[in-house]
Amino acid sequence: MRTLFYNGNILTLEDEVPQQAMLVENDTIRAVGKNEELETAAPDAEKVDLKGATVLPGFIDAHSHLSSYANSLLQASLTQTDSFQSVVELLRAFAKDNALKPGQWLIGNGYDHNKLREKEHPTKQLLDEAFPDNPVVLLHQSGHFGVFNTAGLEIAELTGKDRDGYLEETVFVDAVKKLPMPAPEQLMSAYKQALAHYASFGITTIQEGLMVEQMLPLYQMLLAQNALTLDVVGYPQLDDEKLFYDAFPDSAAGYVNGFRLGGYKTILDGSPQGRTAWMKTPYVGSDDCFGVSSMTDEQVLAALRKAVADGRQLLAHCNGDAAVEQLLSAAEKIADKQALAAIRPVIIHAQLLETAQLPRVKELGFLPSFFVAHCYYWGDVHIQNFGMARAETISPAKSALEQGIRFTFHQDTPVLEPDMLRTVWCAVNRKTKDGVLLGEAERISALDALKAVTINAAYQYGEEASKGTLAPGKKADFVVLEQDPLQVPSEEIADIPILQTYKSGKCIFKKI
Repeated sequence: MRTLFYNGNILTLEDEVPQQAMLVENDTIRAVGKNEELETAAPDAEKVDLKGATVLPGFIDAHSHLSSYANSLLQASLTQTDSFQSVVELLRAFAKDNALKPGQWLIGNGYDHNKLREKEHPTKQLLDEAFPDNPVVLLHQSGHFGVFNTAGLEIAELTGKDRDGYLEETVFVDAVKKLPMPAPEQLMSAYKQALAHYASFGITTIQEGLMVEQMLPLYQMLLAQNALTLDVVGYPQLDDEKLFYDAFPDSAAGYVNGFRLGGYKTILDGSPQGRTAWMKTPYVGSDDCFGVSSMTDEQVLAALRKAVADGRQLLAHCNGDAAVEQLLSAAEKIADKQALAAIRPVIIHAQLLETAQLPRVKELGFLPSFFVAHCYYWGDVHIQNFGMARAETISPAKSALEQGIRFTFHQDTPVLEPDMLRTVWCAVNRKTKDGVLLGEAERISALDALKAVTINAAYQYGEEASKGTLAPGKKADFVVLEQDPLQVPSEEIADIPILQTYKSGKCIFKKI
């Protein structure tokens, strides 16, 4: 089947000259050019009049957590809560709406203590009083912390390891693994909703950024039912990598039913908004708070050596400058630097990456994947935690660009919605929620920001030959926008409506 998309403003990202038309055959782009040229070349093609809309390569998610996002759709959303009282009220409404019975888990997802009136995490005492008949857990928006009530702590066998119910980092993550799984039919419905939601933001390739043992049967079910409507790239944590590579041996070489294994994932520290990102200097207001280091130097070096030996990409979660330093120092001990660069190792988040560290990042072949949307969502908190001078340099995209370092952007969904245009807006404007310009020197152009979520992200995945630009021979993954992000005022980029998303030549989202 051949389809001619014409009368458009087609930004191929192969060059800066927009094209008018694009010919797609089945799942592949066959030609781009002028209307009359392609109409003459393919007179029998089905025609789609773009009516002046802008077409871009499908957005590529450089880091998120599909399963966590799907699960969050089955939980009480706490993202809009602003006080302990509102947390309790929302949880009560969720329990009532879902006819929760005594003894069943009540799970709330997405609270942020920085946005609560109390500026603190809720406590187990609060949850015990409000929900005496149910185990309860509140998952922080960062994914690194949470609060259990007494019944929840007892079930997770963590009584005494908490601070008023609060747990963080490794202890918290291990506790969450003990939560009961929803019924298979609920999960399948949630995955379907999650995939559709990614598509509604113009995303055609997404990531499962930390695969653990409990997720294996879920992916066996998804692949058996051919349920993945988008390409999904999975990264098992190192402790579970053999389990996944043994279970999906063909997925190590390429996509099988929309899924492939991309390498390994490891975590070196926490998050800056929770003051657990590992820093060289203490957080403002404390002489001894440097954040959390999750791995020893020996463990980081072993992870890099394994990834290089196996020829598989390593994603290393590093928020703080001390965590980045630990990673770079370990990488400098790898004897075969060419083999290291060949696996295209990624620094995930890289928020407090120092500009002074960038030359080493480039020399060692690392790709930073910046969580640049932090500028807006937590920029004001970063000013409080680090002071203005340090906060202004978070996600130093312009500095990386000037040194010729290829970088990508992500939303770490479900931490944030997978809103790529909002992320592009953040990189171009760098405004906080309070309207503070956070690092004018690190602002980049809309074109460079779009490349971070298309061609650069394709390169990160080693898929630049088939994705990332609109060119003959590449997959027909593209998004149709109502306006051109390169032409509208920069303040309006985030509000551009997404009209359609195409995956492999098929429309998988259409704005009603």
